[in-house]
Amino acid sequence: MSTGAILSEEVCVEEGVREALLYEDADGGKVRCRLCSHYCLIGEGKRGICQVRENRGGKLYSLVYGKVIAKHLDPIEKKPLFHFHPGSQSLSISTVGCNFRCLHCQNWEISQFPRLYNTIAGDYLPPEAVVDEAERRGAGSISYTYTEPTIFMEYALDCARLARERGIRNVFVSNGYTSPEGVEMIAPYLDANNIDIKGDDDFYRKVAGARLEPVLDTVRRMKSLGIWVEVTTLVIPGHNDSEEFLRFMAEFIASVDPAIPWHVTQFYPTYRMTDRGRTPVSTLRMARRIGIESGLKYVYEGNVPGEGGENTYCPDCGEVVIERLGFSLTKIRMNDGNCESCGCRIEGIGMP
Repeated sequence: MSTGAILSEEVCVEEGVREALLYEDADGGKVRCRLCSHYCLIGEGKRGICQVRENRGGKLYSLVYGKVIAKHLDPIEKKPLFHFHPGSQSLSISTVGCNFRCLHCQNWEISQFPRLYNTIAGDYLPPEAVVDEAERRGAGSISYTYTEPTIFMEYALDCARLARERGIRNVFVSNGYTSPEGVEMIAPYLDANNIDIKGDDDFYRKVAGARLEPVLDTVRRMKSLGIWVEVTTLVIPGHNDSEEFLRFMAEFIASVDPAIPWHVTQFYPTYRMTDRGRTPVSTLRMARRIGIESGLKYVYEGNVPGEGGENTYCPDCGEVVIERLGFSLTKIRMNDGNCESCGCRIEGIGMP
């Protein structure tokens, strides 16, 4: 059984293959993966739902350790994180694979690659090289993103540990399906997490192949462990755009912490969900209104640059304290994290 030890000193079985963290033996040569809330029971020679964790002779292996499929220097606002070192740059990395099968996945070429092509793609990049590049390019953080970072936890954890030693922050962009054990493992090295909450439980089962409650648990747990959390909901016409669901979402977030920013984001048709159009801006406006009525301090309208919904407003006086156009900060009216107009504290990490 492999538990919580960091594997930096171990040698790859082959390039990109490491013994996995958080699994246990089961009957008949099977293993139980405990890294995400699927808790897959995996037979000999088989893989888990994510398609990148394989049982070989009664041991579970990650097949994507260091196998980077995507790497970009992004504005932190692209994650989206609006209250975590605004205006900074983040080195974003990903491997292939995902523990969800969302019909509307915007990065399906990455997330579903092993399922579609029955192979593991990516160029080997050891953790030291990732952190070196982040340092060289002036990135304030490393973002584990583009697919669910939990499925490459061994790699993310080793990168995050080295980054922390060099004063570089670590960010997850996550579907929130990390198991409680997985959350506890990464938490000492994780600074921020943008977590998707996609819909009600029926939506999760039909569209993503998952359940809602473990995601809500992750939001609560991450926040309780001192990680900066922001929440994103991609608002899909006919799926999760009802006033009832949006109010449920807003009230849930407010019950955890009314200062958690909520990004209600415009859907556009992609992958296997092309039967509906973009989300009307009016629906995003409704979601924002519901969020504010429910007690949330910061609600943002995403994917609609120039509409004003991506600005940060002071929750006390209502003045714009950070003006944005897309991922760019165009005007800042803050002093040391406080509103210039009324002095109200604007919650966040590394606020201007």
